[in-house]
Order: sequence, then C-alpha cells, then structure tokens
Amino acid sequence: MIRGLYAEMSTNERAIRALKEILQKPGNDACADCGSRDPGWGSCSLGVFICLECSGIHRNIPEISKVKSLRLSHWEDHELQFMAENGNELMKKKFEAAVPVYYYKPTHKDCQALREQWIRAKYERKEFSKPGENVRYESGMKEGVLMKRGRDNGQFLSRRFVLSERDGTLKYYIKYDAKEPKAVIKVDSINATFQPEKIGNPNGLQITYLKDYSTRNIFVYHENSKEIVDWFNSIRSVQLHYLKVAFPGATDSELIPKLTRNFLKEGYMEKTGPRQTEGFKKRWFTLDQRRLMYFKDPLDAFAKGEVFLGNRDNGYSVSLGLPAGTHCNGAWQQGITIDTPERCFLFTCETESDQQDWLKHFSDVMSAQMSPQDYTMEALLKHRH
Repeated sequence: MIRGLYAEMSTNERAIRALKEILQKPGNDACADCGSRDPGWGSCSLGVFICLECSGIHRNIPEISKVKSLRLSHWEDHELQFMAENGNELMKKKFEAAVPVYYYKPTHKDCQALREQWIRAKYERKEFSKPGENVRYESGMKEGVLMKRGRDNGQFLSRRFVLSERDGTLKYYIKYDAKEPKAVIKVDSINATFQPEKIGNPNGLQITYLKDYSTRNIFVYHENSKEIVDWFNSIRSVQLHYLKVAFPGATDSELIPKLTRNFLKEGYMEKTGPRQTEGFKKRWFTLDQRRLMYFKDPLDAFAKGEVFLGNRDNGYSVSLGLPAGTHCNGAWQQGITIDTPERCFLFTCETESDQQDWLKHFSDVMSAQMSPQDYTMEALLKHRH
C-alpha cells in the first residue's frame, strides 16, 4: 500500500518536472486563449496551456478539450509527450491561421461571453483554421432581433437591428415590419463595448455613437452569447471597411485601434458644479479615451456633461486633493482636481485606491500625444459649451 503511494508520488513528481520543462518553451508561459501569465492548466487533447478561467470554458466542451491541472492531475506519459510535441505556438499556427484582422481577440480582462466564443470559434467551430475561406462576419449585411433597453422606462424590448456595409449604417426598428427605422447610426461613429455587470446580462453590449455632436448610449443583449459576439465582430468588420476607404494609405495595424474599444475606466465619483459652491453630487463616470463623461445613472442614454482631457502641454493637468477652502459636503473625502484651459473640475472618490486609479488614468491620458482627431473633438466640445 505505502510502496504504491510512493510510486504514485514519484510518477506525479516526474510529470510535474516534465511539465515545468515543457512550459519553458516559447509561448507556453502565457494562456493560449487570453494571454494571462503562468497558466496552471493544460488541455491534453488540444496540446495547449491555459489559465484557470479559460480552463472552465474548455471544460464546457469536453468532446473537444480534456483539461488537467499541471500540479494536481495525473498525467499519462503519452499526454506529456503530446504536450511536448505541440504547445501554444504550434497550436496557434493551426487554430488561429486565418483570424480576420478586425476580429476581437479577448484578453484576461474581457468578459465571459467574449472569451467563450473566441475559444469555441477556434477549437469547436474551427473558424480560423482554413485560410481563404469566407468568414460570416464579412457578408456585408446582418440583421436580427436584439433586446434593447427603453430610454424612458428601462424595460428591455425586442427590436430589429440591421447592419449594412453598403450604407455604412446600423439601424433599428421598433416593430419587425416597420418601414422607417427608429434610429440610423453611422458605423464610423459607433463604439461597442461589452458591459455585462452594468446591463445585468452576461451578453450585455453597450453601443455608443454620436448624435448631433452628443454621445448617445443604447444597451442591448441577446440570450445567445454567440449571436451577440457575432454582432460585435460584424460591426468591427464594417468599420474596418469604412476606415480603409477613409484612410486609403493606412495599414491594418494603424486602423485596428480605431475600431471598437473598451472604456479606460468607469465608476462613481462625486463632483461639484462650475461655481464650486454647490454640493458634491454622486455621478457615474465613463472615461472613453480623452472624454470623461458623467451620468446620473450608469444606464442613461445621454451624458449630463463631459470633460475633454487634452495634453499637458496644452494647459491640462490633474492633481491629488482639492483647492484650499473647498467645502466638501459629501461623504467622500478623496479629492482630485482637473485643470483645463477653460475651468477647474473638482471630484471626490470613495476610497484612496479608487482615487489613485482615476488619477493614474487621467495622468496617462494627459501624457499621451494628441491626434488630429483629438484636436477636432476638442474644438467641437468647446464650440458646444
């Protein structure tokens, strides 16, 4: 009995040592699917090393992926051999041979829906294994029903959406057979970002666009995560088509960052009004590149206001704390002051760590060089105010 236990231990130790050695190979030190460092799991049927979160998704497709812990599972010799012969780099060449440039590859920071559909698209549907095949995101047209949150009543109701590459628009209709759309959104002004917590649905997507020089938010979801991720990548496909027309000399690597993007940061702060004698009021803030927008409620259609954050050299700065003599009436005491050429903005955060995080993001934005589009946006917002 004891001898058998020792034999088992030595076999396991041998396997752990072998796996440690295989992990030294280039590419095996990060999750094959989301890129997070030091993966603790492996798929012994696919030959890839993955993180804990991605291993959970792999477990949901057991007919394709057999998942084992690198430290706790029993590994057969032939499985170790298979991992040694394959690994992340080789399998990426196989399963990611033809990922379209606009297709969003999620990272460890992204939501479950995006990560799951990326993993299923790769290994289950093998969407990217055959170069030259037509990809469904590029059909030029997509239509279907999404659940959309009503602007006034907050209820989610089914709406027909139509994405057209030819027209460069995303339209939605109140009734399925309606002739006239409720809204016509130009794709070049769209940003789409997954917001499951805020929307209260694991497949919640926030679509943001410019309407009469104001940012408008609409919130949608689909019960099927594949369907909502298909919409997301179809929007990116149409956007890239339009950017190539608008910037004929630009490379893909220059254009891809202009497609949909995650917000830099979102969360609550308190702010005071322009005279800084009013009380501090709690608002939901969204930092989208250089635009700091604030809302009464996270699911509001329109921002109550926004602050443009330019470059330090142009008279923008951020500092910890509030100016001397500021009457801070709220419960939150961790202050931040933003100075712009026009005026000074005062905010308070609930905790010191939140204050430091906002400060870092503001500082990073103000340190970055401004693009020609940033100068246009700055002028536009000044004109509006």
